[in-house]
Amino acid sequence: MVQRVSTVAFEGIEARAVDVQVQVAPGLPAFSIVGLPDKAVSEAKERVRAALIASGLALPARRLTINLAPVDLPKEGSHYDLPIALGLLAAMGVIPRDSLAGYVVLGELALDGALSRVPGVLPAAVAAMAAGRGLICPAACGSEAALSGLGAGDADADRPVILAAPSLLALINHLRGQQVLPPPKAELADDGVTYPDLAEIKGQESAKRVLEVAAAGGHNLLMVGPPGSGKSMLASRLPGLLPPLEAEEALEATMVRSLAGETGDGRLSRRRVFRDPHHSATLQALIGGGARARPGEVSLAHHGVLFLDELPEFNRATLEALRQPIETGRVTVSRAAAHVTYPARFQLVAAMNPCRCGHLMEASGGCGRAPRCGVDYQGKLSGPLLDRIDLCIDVPKVAAADLALPPPAEGSADIAARVAAARTVQRERLTALARKGRIAEVESEPTAGLLADLARGWSKPRCNADTDGTLLAAIADPDAEGRALLTPAAERLGLSARAWHRTLRVARTLADLDGSDAVRRLHIAEALSYRRSEPRAALAA
Repeated sequence: MVQRVSTVAFEGIEARAVDVQVQVAPGLPAFSIVGLPDKAVSEAKERVRAALIASGLALPARRLTINLAPVDLPKEGSHYDLPIALGLLAAMGVIPRDSLAGYVVLGELALDGALSRVPGVLPAAVAAMAAGRGLICPAACGSEAALSGLGAGDADADRPVILAAPSLLALINHLRGQQVLPPPKAELADDGVTYPDLAEIKGQESAKRVLEVAAAGGHNLLMVGPPGSGKSMLASRLPGLLPPLEAEEALEATMVRSLAGETGDGRLSRRRVFRDPHHSATLQALIGGGARARPGEVSLAHHGVLFLDELPEFNRATLEALRQPIETGRVTVSRAAAHVTYPARFQLVAAMNPCRCGHLMEASGGCGRAPRCGVDYQGKLSGPLLDRIDLCIDVPKVAAADLALPPPAEGSADIAARVAAARTVQRERLTALARKGRIAEVESEPTAGLLADLARGWSKPRCNADTDGTLLAAIADPDAEGRALLTPAAERLGLSARAWHRTLRVARTLADLDGSDAVRRLHIAEALSYRRSEPRAALAA
């Protein structure tokens, strides 16, 4: 008789069902795992054997065969340890054969029988809930699993929907009715962190204004300036201006981090992440990939900020790979053995020097190879990539007179309040359009549909940067004076269709900050001033 246990295999953000089939048959003692396992899965037999011995049990001297179906799906990771062990225990009669029915099982076994944390518990819990199943996982992952909503009720009066056990022995006792495992509870992380304050930066008032616009509308930003002008300091203060994540956004971001094993204590955090990879990061580190096609920095920054300092120092191919996720909100990693899609709806903030030495625009001690140095250095950035950046500003060197001034009176809290007000206006506007049928609503409960939407990169528009097409035309149609300015200016600046739309998005955000229902001429003018049009040609001139 074959004992079956349900678990999952991960393909990007999606959790695909895997049937662990266990057979204990007569024959010479052997322990075989088949079904396209990787090295970690093949080594599970040694961990299972040691964990059973530590729990006071032993494998029978028979032929043990574990089949992981479907067999053409690659099986990777250590989370197959627990379903294999429980399948063997059920086949041996240690636990009731029907005790695992209706559960999805995953967990790693230590040699002493303890259950260790594994990545991907939250996507597995969401998939289990969509299939009407419970979840068995390590106690260290219980809080993370409860975020899916599985912990809201009981499968029946005797057992919770989520079984989060600290050890294999405790789980065996629970399944045999000799012990009761308490149901885990979803917990919120302590987000009372203090962000760096903008009041600490003297001067750079224009840059602070643009940072406020970027935060209010979720726009991409590029800062160009000499070394020491404060570009990195400005970027690090952006998270302090952004509103906290909505519940659904927090769940989506946590699901991606769960696959990478970066959920920490498993608590739900509403903080927007700030990822700042070094410019030596590889294509796989930034976009995703590797042997297991893991999520990269663009996906780990989902619903957060991705800061790329020294932008031209990144590999050219790596930067060009950013073009798809910036535009679509998702990234597809294609390998010979894997083809997965991850969500990647992030806010890009980049900083760079005007040339390699950094002193191109300075009157004293300027670049000795100008303008060729700047042309070559900025030439590392392609036009299509710059076209996807909404706000491009020059951050000049801070004058000594500004450094001698006292700290500015306005800090991050004041700007964050204006950003929150603008985001509220945008959310109410988009909600009203949704009620009129202009945009589709997203289900509020985490279901299999949420996993599919994340894999497609589809997400409900939440700010001006998310709007496009007819939706953008409905919210950002300028008045007559604004249209009269935009059309000739776009022709003179050579704006592409993409740049046209991004200019309208920025203008809509400027109008929201001003409390204006209409997009006016002054909003169009300021939005156009942030477009970086053919910088290399300007340098050469």
